[in-house]
Amino acid sequence: MDPAAEKKRVCVTGAGGFIASWLVKLLLSKGYIVHGTVQDPSDPKNAHLKELHPSATENLQLFKANLLDYESVASAIAGCEGVFHVASPVPYGRKEIIEPAVTGTLNVLKACSEAKVKRVVVVSSYFAVGLSPDANDKILDEGAWSDAEYCRKTENWYGLSKTLAEREAVNYAEKHGLDVVTVCPVYVIGPTLEDITLGLIPYSPHHHVAGTFSCLEDTSYYYVDVRDVADALFLVYEKPEASGRYLCGPYKMKLSEMVHKLRSLYPNYKYLEKFIEATSYTLRSEKLEKLGLRYRTLKESLIDSVECYQNAGLLDSA
Repeated sequence: MDPAAEKKRVCVTGAGGFIASWLVKLLLSKGYIVHGTVQDPSDPKNAHLKELHPSATENLQLFKANLLDYESVASAIAGCEGVFHVASPVPYGRKEIIEPAVTGTLNVLKACSEAKVKRVVVVSSYFAVGLSPDANDKILDEGAWSDAEYCRKTENWYGLSKTLAEREAVNYAEKHGLDVVTVCPVYVIGPTLEDITLGLIPYSPHHHVAGTFSCLEDTSYYYVDVRDVADALFLVYEKPEASGRYLCGPYKMKLSEMVHKLRSLYPNYKYLEKFIEATSYTLRSEKLEKLGLRYRTLKESLIDSVECYQNAGLLDSA
């Protein structure tokens, strides 16, 4: 094989997921050969991967891998010069996700060291940044970390899993000289590439349109488009000067404001009507923009999200 092509070989863990699918599509469009790890390559929920780009048939190789099985992880990463660790265990509310999140991350990093990978991009989360008793009193940037004990006390197991996994990634990088960059997205919205009728629905405006909840605290959340997250991951991989940690969260909006915006765009749906006043946090995420990332507008993200769910028939009863 052409040595130049070998240099453009990367691995994406959890390739069939919401964020990872968009990243795989982007990498294929940039000419990369992609090793994608999935639990079962023959599962119908992964069928969309081979349709992401005309080059997918040739340049996308799916590997059956379990993050707790080191050999399967190492096999997928072998021969790659870059790795995007996107896979994240679910369901969010169970304590059992901690061990696969942490051990799985360590297995990926060890395999990267063995394969002499040039750079590893780890997808973390805002949940590794802002979960602490006094978070609402601070301006949070890349230097902020969630309080592990607070996560345990409040039983936020997803936040704990993300915090511990990212901590392990940072510590491993320092100890073993591995080039690791982490990206912490906020609430990710936008259209899906996978068949969402076959799996979990990511957080989206769908919940407010369909009236999933009857009453919520009027908390401010930060939102980012899934396509912008993919762009961010690609950017921090390709930019030699990228280092450390990057918050990815451009748009702040209260839930009541989100509902108002959705109602102005799609007035014929039922919407959440009751809100309880709440405090909110403040994020600063200019670091990615200084690196060169440009975000889509929030309006574009909302329209594309809702239309995606309309096309899937998930709003028919809303």
